[in-house]
Amino acid sequence: MRKSLFINGEWVGAANVQDLYSPYSGEKIAEIPLATLQEVDAAVQAAYNARKQLKKMPAHERAQILENVSRLIEENREECARLIAVEAAKPIQTARGEVARSLMTYKFASEEARRLPNEMVNMDAAPGGENRTAYAVREPAGVVAAITPFNFPMNLVAHKLGPAIASGCPVVLKPASQTPLSAFFIAELFEKAGLPKGALNVVTGKGSVVGEALVTDDRVKVITFTGSPEVGMSIRNKAGLKKVTLELGSNSAVIIDEGTDIEAIADRVATGAFTYQGQVCISVQRIFVHESCYKQLTKKMKEKAQSMVLGDPLDEGTHISAMISPEEKDRVLSWINEAAEQGAKIVTGGEENNGMITPAVIENVAPSMKVSCEEVFGPVVTISPFKEWEEAIGLVNNSDFGLQAGVYTEKISHAFHASEELEVGGVMINDFPTFRVDHMPYGGMKKSGSGREGIKYAIEEMTEIKLVSFNNSSFK
Repeated sequence: MRKSLFINGEWVGAANVQDLYSPYSGEKIAEIPLATLQEVDAAVQAAYNARKQLKKMPAHERAQILENVSRLIEENREECARLIAVEAAKPIQTARGEVARSLMTYKFASEEARRLPNEMVNMDAAPGGENRTAYAVREPAGVVAAITPFNFPMNLVAHKLGPAIASGCPVVLKPASQTPLSAFFIAELFEKAGLPKGALNVVTGKGSVVGEALVTDDRVKVITFTGSPEVGMSIRNKAGLKKVTLELGSNSAVIIDEGTDIEAIADRVATGAFTYQGQVCISVQRIFVHESCYKQLTKKMKEKAQSMVLGDPLDEGTHISAMISPEEKDRVLSWINEAAEQGAKIVTGGEENNGMITPAVIENVAPSMKVSCEEVFGPVVTISPFKEWEEAIGLVNNSDFGLQAGVYTEKISHAFHASEELEVGGVMINDFPTFRVDHMPYGGMKKSGSGREGIKYAIEEMTEIKLVSFNNSSFK
Protein backbone atom coordinates (compact mmCIF):
# COMPACT_ATOMS: atom_id res chain seq x y z
CA MET A 1 0.00 0.00 0.00
CA ARG A 2 1.44 3.34 -1.06
CA LYS A 3 -0.32 6.41 0.25
CA SER A 4 -0.31 9.99 -1.00
CA LEU A 5 -0.59 13.41 0.57
CA PHE A 6 -4.07 14.94 0.59
CA ILE A 7 -3.82 18.57 -0.51
CA ASN A 8 -6.63 20.79 -1.78
CA GLY A 9 -8.94 17.85 -2.35
CA GLU A 10 -6.38 15.94 -4.42
CA TRP A 11 -4.21 12.93 -3.66
CA VAL A 12 -0.67 14.08 -4.37
CA GLY A 13 2.22 11.68 -4.78
CA ALA A 14 5.42 12.59 -2.96
CA ALA A 15 8.93 12.14 -4.26
CA ASN A 16 10.15 10.79 -0.94
CA VAL A 17 8.52 7.98 1.00
CA GLN A 18 9.18 6.07 4.19
CA ASP A 19 8.36 2.45 4.92
CA LEU A 20 5.78 1.87 7.64
CA TYR A 21 6.10 -1.33 9.70
CA SER A 22 3.69 -3.15 11.98
CA PRO A 23 4.73 -2.63 15.63
CA TYR A 24 3.68 -6.21 16.37
CA SER A 25 4.92 -8.30 13.45
CA GLY A 26 7.59 -5.99 12.08
CA GLU A 27 6.19 -6.50 8.58
CA LYS A 28 6.06 -3.65 6.11
CA ILE A 29 2.47 -2.45 5.79
CA ALA A 30 2.74 0.73 3.69
CA GLU A 31 4.89 3.40 2.12
CA ILE A 32 4.17 6.81 3.61
CA PRO A 33 5.01 10.12 1.90
CA LEU A 34 7.51 12.48 3.48
CA ALA A 35 6.23 15.96 2.74
CA THR A 36 8.67 18.64 1.69
CA LEU A 37 8.47 22.26 2.81
CA GLN A 38 6.95 23.10 -0.56
CA GLU A 39 4.20 20.52 -0.07
CA VAL A 40 3.47 21.76 3.45
CA ASP A 41 3.27 25.28 2.03
CA ALA A 42 0.80 24.09 -0.60
CA ALA A 43 -1.35 22.44 2.06
CA VAL A 44 -1.42 25.59 4.20
CA GLN A 45 -2.21 27.74 1.17
CA ALA A 46 -5.08 25.41 0.22
CA ALA A 47 -6.51 25.72 3.72
CA TYR A 48 -6.00 29.48 3.68
CA ASN A 49 -7.81 29.76 0.36
CA ALA A 50 -10.72 27.69 1.68
CA ARG A 51 -11.25 29.71 4.84
CA LYS A 52 -13.79 32.20 3.42
CA GLN A 53 -15.88 29.51 1.76
CA LEU A 54 -15.98 27.43 4.94
CA LYS A 55 -16.78 30.48 7.07
CA LYS A 56 -19.74 31.42 4.85
CA MET A 57 -21.05 27.85 4.65
CA PRO A 58 -24.30 27.66 6.62
CA ALA A 59 -23.99 25.90 9.97
CA HIS A 60 -26.49 23.24 8.94
CA GLU A 61 -24.32 22.30 5.94
CA ARG A 62 -21.21 21.93 8.10
CA ALA A 63 -23.29 19.91 10.53
CA GLN A 64 -24.48 17.63 7.76
CA ILE A 65 -20.93 16.98 6.55
CA LEU A 66 -19.91 15.95 10.06
CA GLU A 67 -23.00 13.76 10.37
CA ASN A 68 -22.10 12.16 7.04
CA VAL A 69 -18.60 11.36 8.33
CA SER A 70 -20.07 9.76 11.43
CA ARG A 71 -22.36 7.64 9.27
CA LEU A 72 -19.50 6.60 6.98
CA ILE A 73 -17.44 5.49 9.99
CA GLU A 74 -20.43 3.47 11.16
CA GLU A 75 -20.62 1.79 7.75
CA ASN A 76 -16.89 0.96 7.88
CA ARG A 77 -16.50 0.17 11.57
CA GLU A 78 -14.58 -3.07 11.20
CA GLU A 79 -12.24 -1.71 8.52
CA CYS A 80 -11.47 1.26 10.78
CA ALA A 81 -10.78 -0.99 13.76
CA ARG A 82 -8.49 -3.31 11.83
CA LEU A 83 -6.61 -0.32 10.43
CA ILE A 84 -5.96 0.95 13.96
CA ALA A 85 -4.96 -2.53 15.16
CA VAL A 86 -2.46 -3.00 12.35
CA GLU A 87 -0.74 0.38 12.41
CA ALA A 88 -0.86 1.00 16.19
CA ALA A 89 -0.81 -2.57 17.62
CA LYS A 90 -3.97 -1.72 19.53
CA PRO A 91 -5.84 -4.91 20.48
CA ILE A 92 -8.84 -5.27 18.19
CA GLN A 93 -11.43 -5.10 20.97
CA THR A 94 -9.92 -1.83 22.18
CA ALA A 95 -9.66 -0.55 18.61
CA ARG A 96 -13.39 -1.17 18.12
CA GLY A 97 -14.03 0.92 21.21
CA GLU A 98 -12.02 3.76 19.71
CA VAL A 99 -14.01 3.58 16.48
CA ALA A 100 -17.27 3.76 18.44
CA ARG A 101 -16.02 6.83 20.25
CA SER A 102 -14.84 8.43 17.01
CA LEU A 103 -18.21 8.30 15.34
CA MET A 104 -19.78 9.77 18.49
CA THR A 105 -17.20 12.57 18.50
CA TYR A 106 -18.23 13.58 14.97
CA LYS A 107 -21.90 13.36 16.02
CA PHE A 108 -21.21 15.74 18.89
CA ALA A 109 -19.36 18.05 16.48
CA SER A 110 -22.34 18.00 14.12
CA GLU A 111 -24.66 18.97 16.97
CA GLU A 112 -22.38 21.76 18.20
CA ALA A 113 -22.10 23.20 14.69
CA ARG A 114 -25.83 23.96 14.90
CA ARG A 115 -25.57 25.80 18.23
CA LEU A 116 -22.47 27.97 18.21
CA PRO A 117 -22.61 30.03 21.41
CA ASN A 118 -23.59 33.54 20.20
CA GLU A 119 -25.21 35.83 22.77
CA MET A 120 -26.94 39.15 23.35
CA VAL A 121 -25.12 41.69 25.53
CA ASN A 122 -27.13 43.96 27.86
CA MET A 123 -25.36 47.23 27.12
CA ASP A 124 -27.47 49.32 29.50
CA ALA A 125 -26.06 47.41 32.45
CA ALA A 126 -23.38 50.13 32.50
CA PRO A 127 -23.85 53.93 32.46
CA GLY A 128 -23.49 55.16 28.90
CA GLY A 129 -24.83 51.95 27.41
CA GLU A 130 -28.40 53.16 27.16
CA ASN A 131 -30.24 52.95 23.86
CA ARG A 132 -27.81 50.42 22.43
CA THR A 133 -28.31 46.89 21.16
CA ALA A 134 -25.33 44.54 21.03
CA TYR A 135 -24.51 40.93 20.43
CA ALA A 136 -21.36 38.83 20.49
CA VAL A 137 -20.76 36.24 17.79
CA ARG A 138 -18.15 33.53 17.50
CA GLU A 139 -16.28 33.52 14.21
CA PRO A 140 -13.75 30.96 12.98
CA ALA A 141 -10.24 31.95 13.98
CA GLY A 142 -8.70 30.74 10.71
CA VAL A 143 -6.47 27.91 9.56
CA VAL A 144 -5.99 25.19 12.18
CA ALA A 145 -2.82 23.10 12.36
CA ALA A 146 -3.70 19.79 14.01
CA ILE A 147 -0.82 17.61 15.22
CA THR A 148 -1.91 14.25 16.58
CA PRO A 149 -0.26 11.31 18.42
CA PHE A 150 -0.22 7.58 17.72
CA ASN A 151 -2.23 6.26 20.64
CA PHE A 152 -5.72 7.26 19.46
CA PRO A 153 -5.11 7.72 15.73
CA MET A 154 -8.80 8.04 14.88
CA ASN A 155 -10.50 9.58 17.90
CA LEU A 156 -7.89 12.21 18.71
CA VAL A 157 -7.97 13.23 15.06
CA ALA A 158 -11.76 13.52 15.46
CA HIS A 159 -11.26 15.76 18.49
CA LYS A 160 -9.37 18.20 16.29
CA LEU A 161 -11.15 17.92 12.94
CA GLY A 162 -14.66 17.82 14.43
CA PRO A 163 -14.61 21.16 16.27
CA ALA A 164 -12.56 22.82 13.53
CA ILE A 165 -15.07 22.00 10.79
CA ALA A 166 -17.98 22.79 13.13
CA SER A 167 -16.40 26.22 13.73
CA GLY A 168 -15.78 26.87 10.05
CA CYS A 169 -11.99 26.53 10.29
CA PRO A 170 -10.02 24.73 7.54
CA VAL A 171 -7.39 22.27 8.77
CA VAL A 172 -3.94 21.01 7.95
CA LEU A 173 -3.53 17.68 9.76
CA LYS A 174 -0.19 16.12 10.60
CA PRO A 175 -0.77 12.65 12.05
CA ALA A 176 1.84 10.69 13.99
CA SER A 177 4.45 9.04 11.79
CA GLN A 178 3.49 5.54 12.97
CA THR A 179 -0.27 5.95 12.50
CA PRO A 180 -1.02 7.92 9.32
CA LEU A 181 -3.30 5.31 7.72
CA SER A 182 -6.26 6.23 9.92
CA ALA A 183 -5.83 9.88 9.01
CA PHE A 184 -5.76 9.14 5.28
CA PHE A 185 -8.87 7.01 5.66
CA ILE A 186 -10.70 9.83 7.45
CA ALA A 187 -9.67 12.23 4.68
CA GLU A 188 -11.33 9.87 2.19
CA LEU A 189 -14.50 9.90 4.29
CA PHE A 190 -14.56 13.71 4.49
CA GLU A 191 -14.14 13.82 0.73
CA LYS A 192 -17.15 11.52 0.33
CA ALA A 193 -19.07 13.51 2.94
CA GLY A 194 -18.97 16.67 0.81
CA LEU A 195 -16.30 18.78 2.49
CA PRO A 196 -15.06 21.54 0.12
CA LYS A 197 -11.61 21.25 -1.38
CA GLY A 198 -8.88 22.67 0.80
CA ALA A 199 -10.93 22.50 4.00
CA LEU A 200 -8.95 19.41 5.06
CA ASN A 201 -5.38 18.64 4.10
CA VAL A 202 -3.25 15.76 5.39
CA VAL A 203 0.53 15.97 5.28
CA THR A 204 2.85 13.35 6.71
CA GLY A 205 6.52 13.48 7.47
CA LYS A 206 9.06 14.41 10.07
CA GLY A 207 7.97 16.65 12.91
CA SER A 208 11.12 18.70 12.50
CA VAL A 209 10.00 19.54 8.95
CA VAL A 210 6.20 19.41 8.81
CA GLY A 211 5.44 20.35 12.41
CA GLU A 212 7.98 23.15 12.49
CA ALA A 213 6.63 24.64 9.27
CA LEU A 214 3.04 24.56 10.52
CA VAL A 215 3.84 26.09 13.90
CA THR A 216 5.77 29.03 12.44
CA ASP A 217 3.55 29.78 9.42
CA ASP A 218 1.75 33.14 9.79
CA ARG A 219 -1.26 31.85 7.82
CA VAL A 220 -1.94 29.33 10.59
CA LYS A 221 -4.00 30.91 13.38
CA VAL A 222 -4.70 27.94 15.67
CA ILE A 223 -2.49 25.07 16.78
CA THR A 224 -3.97 22.04 18.50
CA PHE A 225 -1.37 19.52 19.62
CA THR A 226 -1.41 16.29 21.58
CA GLY A 227 1.96 14.85 22.49
CA SER A 228 4.93 15.18 24.80
CA PRO A 229 5.48 18.12 27.18
CA GLU A 230 8.86 18.83 25.61
CA VAL A 231 7.41 19.26 22.12
CA GLY A 232 4.39 21.10 23.50
CA MET A 233 6.52 23.68 25.29
CA SER A 234 8.60 24.14 22.14
CA ILE A 235 5.42 24.78 20.15
CA ARG A 236 4.22 27.29 22.75
CA ASN A 237 7.53 29.17 22.51
CA LYS A 238 7.43 29.34 18.71
CA ALA A 239 3.73 29.98 18.14
CA GLY A 240 3.74 33.71 18.74
CA LEU A 241 0.18 35.11 18.89
CA LYS A 242 -1.47 31.96 17.58
CA LYS A 243 -4.18 30.31 19.68
CA VAL A 244 -2.65 27.13 21.10
CA THR A 245 -4.26 24.10 22.75
CA LEU A 246 -1.82 21.62 24.27
CA GLU A 247 -2.72 18.16 25.56
CA LEU A 248 0.50 16.85 27.04
CA GLY A 249 1.75 14.25 29.52
CA SER A 250 0.44 12.72 32.72
CA ASN A 251 1.16 10.22 35.47
CA SER A 252 -2.46 9.87 36.52
CA ALA A 253 -3.25 8.73 40.03
CA VAL A 254 -6.16 7.08 41.81
CA ILE A 255 -6.85 7.30 45.55
CA ILE A 256 -8.61 4.35 47.20
CA ASP A 257 -10.09 5.18 50.59
CA GLU A 258 -10.62 2.83 53.53
CA GLY A 259 -13.88 0.94 53.31
CA THR A 260 -13.76 0.68 49.52
CA ASP A 261 -14.97 -2.60 48.04
CA ILE A 262 -11.71 -3.75 46.43
CA GLU A 263 -13.35 -6.71 44.69
CA ALA A 264 -15.80 -4.34 42.99
CA ILE A 265 -13.21 -1.92 41.63
CA ALA A 266 -10.15 -4.08 40.90
CA ASP A 267 -11.14 -4.95 37.33
CA ARG A 268 -11.72 -1.32 36.45
CA VAL A 269 -8.48 -0.08 38.00
CA ALA A 270 -6.51 -2.82 36.21
CA THR A 271 -8.21 -1.90 32.94
CA GLY A 272 -7.19 1.71 33.48
CA ALA A 273 -3.60 0.67 34.10
CA PHE A 274 -3.03 -1.81 31.28
CA THR A 275 -5.42 -1.00 28.40
CA TYR A 276 -3.49 -0.53 25.15
CA GLN A 277 -0.24 -1.37 26.90
CA GLY A 278 -0.66 1.67 29.16
CA GLN A 279 -0.15 3.99 26.18
CA VAL A 280 -3.00 6.27 27.22
CA CYS A 281 -2.54 9.83 28.54
CA ILE A 282 -4.87 9.13 31.48
CA SER A 283 -3.71 5.58 32.13
CA VAL A 284 -3.66 4.65 35.83
CA GLN A 285 0.03 4.94 36.75
CA ARG A 286 -0.02 5.67 40.48
CA ILE A 287 -2.33 4.03 43.02
CA PHE A 288 -2.51 5.41 46.56
CA VAL A 289 -4.54 3.04 48.71
CA HIS A 290 -5.41 3.21 52.41
CA GLU A 291 -3.16 0.94 54.43
CA SER A 292 -6.16 -1.14 55.53
CA CYS A 293 -6.81 -2.14 51.89
CA TYR A 294 -3.21 -2.22 50.68
CA LYS A 295 -2.50 -5.95 50.78
CA GLN A 296 -5.86 -6.89 49.25
CA LEU A 297 -5.53 -4.37 46.43
CA THR A 298 -1.96 -5.44 45.67
CA LYS A 299 -3.03 -9.09 45.50
CA LYS A 300 -5.93 -8.30 43.17
CA MET A 301 -3.79 -6.15 40.87
CA LYS A 302 -1.23 -8.96 40.69
CA GLU A 303 -3.97 -11.42 39.71
CA LYS A 304 -5.38 -9.07 37.10
CA ALA A 305 -1.97 -8.38 35.59
CA GLN A 306 -1.15 -12.08 35.36
CA SER A 307 -4.48 -12.81 33.68
CA MET A 308 -3.76 -10.47 30.76
CA VAL A 309 -3.28 -12.24 27.42
CA LEU A 310 -0.36 -11.05 25.30
CA GLY A 311 -0.40 -11.49 21.55
CA ASP A 312 -1.41 -10.41 18.07
CA PRO A 313 -3.57 -7.25 18.15
CA LEU A 314 -5.90 -8.83 15.58
CA ASP A 315 -6.58 -11.79 17.89
CA GLU A 316 -9.95 -11.40 19.62
CA GLY A 317 -8.55 -12.64 22.92
CA THR A 318 -5.55 -10.31 23.13
CA HIS A 319 -5.38 -7.76 25.97
CA ILE A 320 -1.77 -6.63 25.57
CA SER A 321 0.29 -6.36 22.40
CA ALA A 322 3.52 -4.72 21.29
CA MET A 323 4.57 -1.24 22.32
CA ILE A 324 4.47 1.30 19.53
CA SER A 325 8.20 0.85 18.84
CA PRO A 326 11.17 -1.22 20.04
CA GLU A 327 12.69 1.96 21.45
CA GLU A 328 9.64 2.57 23.64
CA LYS A 329 9.70 -1.05 24.81
CA ASP A 330 13.36 -0.73 25.81
CA ARG A 331 12.75 2.58 27.59
CA VAL A 332 9.90 1.19 29.70
CA LEU A 333 11.89 -1.91 30.61
CA SER A 334 14.85 0.25 31.63
CA TRP A 335 12.65 2.34 33.91
CA ILE A 336 11.28 -0.80 35.57
CA ASN A 337 14.78 -2.20 36.08
CA GLU A 338 16.01 1.15 37.39
CA ALA A 339 13.20 1.23 39.96
CA ALA A 340 14.12 -2.29 41.12
CA GLU A 341 17.77 -1.29 41.46
CA GLN A 342 16.71 1.71 43.58
CA GLY A 343 14.74 -0.46 46.01
CA ALA A 344 11.30 -0.89 44.49
CA LYS A 345 9.69 -4.35 44.52
CA ILE A 346 8.36 -5.81 41.28
CA VAL A 347 5.25 -7.67 42.44
CA THR A 348 4.70 -9.15 38.97
CA GLY A 349 5.54 -8.55 35.33
CA GLY A 350 7.91 -6.02 33.88
CA GLU A 351 9.61 -8.58 31.63
CA GLU A 352 9.98 -8.91 27.88
CA ASN A 353 7.87 -11.65 26.29
CA ASN A 354 8.16 -12.13 22.52
CA GLY A 355 8.84 -8.44 22.04
CA MET A 356 6.04 -7.37 24.42
CA ILE A 357 6.08 -6.27 28.06
CA THR A 358 4.23 -8.27 30.69
CA PRO A 359 2.03 -5.92 32.80
CA ALA A 360 4.01 -4.71 35.79
CA VAL A 361 2.79 -4.03 39.32
CA ILE A 362 5.40 -2.27 41.48
CA GLU A 363 5.43 -1.39 45.19
CA ASN A 364 7.89 0.30 47.58
CA VAL A 365 8.17 3.13 45.07
CA ALA A 366 9.86 6.42 45.96
CA PRO A 367 8.27 9.57 44.46
CA SER A 368 11.56 10.39 42.74
CA MET A 369 11.64 7.18 40.68
CA LYS A 370 10.85 7.60 36.98
CA VAL A 371 8.02 5.06 37.18
CA SER A 372 6.33 7.47 39.58
CA CYS A 373 7.33 11.03 38.75
CA GLU A 374 7.51 10.80 34.94
CA GLU A 375 5.02 9.48 32.39
CA VAL A 376 5.72 5.79 31.86
CA PHE A 377 3.32 5.37 28.92
CA GLY A 378 3.61 1.63 29.28
CA PRO A 379 1.89 -1.29 31.10
CA VAL A 380 3.18 -0.26 34.53
CA VAL A 381 1.36 0.68 37.73
CA THR A 382 2.76 1.56 41.14
CA ILE A 383 0.96 0.97 44.46
CA SER A 384 1.66 2.91 47.66
CA PRO A 385 -0.17 2.94 51.03
CA PHE A 386 -1.34 5.99 52.97
CA LYS A 387 -2.75 6.57 56.48
CA GLU A 388 -4.56 9.90 56.34
CA TRP A 389 -6.74 11.35 53.56
CA GLU A 390 -4.80 14.62 53.46
CA GLU A 391 -1.62 12.61 52.94
CA ALA A 392 -3.13 10.94 49.87
CA ILE A 393 -4.13 14.29 48.36
CA GLY A 394 -0.57 15.52 48.84
CA LEU A 395 0.89 12.41 47.21
CA VAL A 396 -1.24 12.92 44.10
CA ASN A 397 -0.38 16.62 43.90
CA ASN A 398 3.34 15.88 44.29
CA SER A 399 3.69 15.78 40.52
CA ASP A 400 4.67 18.00 37.62
CA PHE A 401 1.51 16.79 35.86
CA GLY A 402 -2.19 17.36 36.47
CA LEU A 403 -4.47 15.85 33.85
CA GLN A 404 -7.04 13.70 35.66
CA ALA A 405 -7.29 11.82 38.96
CA GLY A 406 -9.62 9.15 40.29
CA VAL A 407 -11.04 8.90 43.79
CA TYR A 408 -12.79 5.93 45.39
CA THR A 409 -14.47 6.75 48.69
CA GLU A 410 -17.70 6.19 50.61
CA LYS A 411 -17.26 9.48 52.50
CA ILE A 412 -18.89 12.47 50.85
CA SER A 413 -16.63 14.83 52.80
CA HIS A 414 -13.56 13.11 51.33
CA ALA A 415 -15.06 13.30 47.85
CA PHE A 416 -15.65 17.05 48.06
CA HIS A 417 -12.29 17.65 49.69
CA ALA A 418 -10.55 15.81 46.84
CA SER A 419 -12.55 17.70 44.21
CA GLU A 420 -11.41 21.00 45.73
CA GLU A 421 -7.79 20.17 46.50
CA LEU A 422 -6.56 17.94 43.67
CA GLU A 423 -4.48 19.93 41.18
CA VAL A 424 -5.83 18.32 38.02
CA GLY A 425 -8.11 19.16 35.12
CA GLY A 426 -10.63 16.44 35.95
CA VAL A 427 -11.57 14.62 39.18
CA MET A 428 -13.43 11.33 38.74
CA ILE A 429 -15.26 10.47 41.96
CA ASN A 430 -15.73 6.71 42.46
CA ASP A 431 -14.09 6.00 39.14
CA PHE A 432 -10.63 5.73 37.64
CA PRO A 433 -8.78 8.68 36.03
CA THR A 434 -8.95 6.93 32.65
CA PHE A 435 -12.63 7.80 32.32
CA ARG A 436 -13.49 10.09 29.42
CA VAL A 437 -16.57 10.70 27.32
CA ASP A 438 -16.04 12.81 24.28
CA HIS A 439 -18.23 15.84 24.97
CA MET A 440 -16.86 16.63 28.42
CA PRO A 441 -14.17 19.30 28.95
CA TYR A 442 -10.81 17.56 28.89
CA GLY A 443 -7.42 19.03 29.60
CA GLY A 444 -4.83 19.50 32.27
CA MET A 445 -2.86 21.75 34.56
CA LYS A 446 0.88 22.12 35.12
CA LYS A 447 2.91 20.21 32.50
CA SER A 448 -0.21 18.38 31.32
CA GLY A 449 -1.03 21.27 29.04
CA SER A 450 -3.32 24.23 28.46
CA GLY A 451 -6.73 24.73 26.88
CA ARG A 452 -9.52 22.19 26.73
CA GLU A 453 -10.83 19.57 24.33
CA GLY A 454 -14.37 18.22 24.27
CA ILE A 455 -16.22 19.53 21.23
CA LYS A 456 -17.99 22.54 22.74
CA TYR A 457 -14.86 23.59 24.61
CA ALA A 458 -12.55 23.03 21.65
CA ILE A 459 -14.82 25.23 19.51
CA GLU A 460 -14.23 28.02 22.01
CA GLU A 461 -10.49 27.52 21.50
CA MET A 462 -10.86 27.70 17.69
CA THR A 463 -13.08 30.78 17.44
CA GLU A 464 -12.78 34.50 18.09
CA ILE A 465 -15.48 36.63 19.71
CA LYS A 466 -16.68 39.63 17.73
CA LEU A 467 -18.90 42.24 19.38
CA VAL A 468 -21.43 44.12 17.25
CA SER A 469 -23.02 47.18 18.88
CA PHE A 470 -25.82 49.37 17.47
CA ASN A 471 -26.33 52.92 18.64
CA ASN A 472 -30.10 52.91 18.25
CA SER A 473 -30.46 56.72 18.47
CA SER A 474 -28.68 57.13 15.13
CA PHE A 475 -31.44 55.31 13.21
CA LYS A 476 -34.54 57.05 11.85
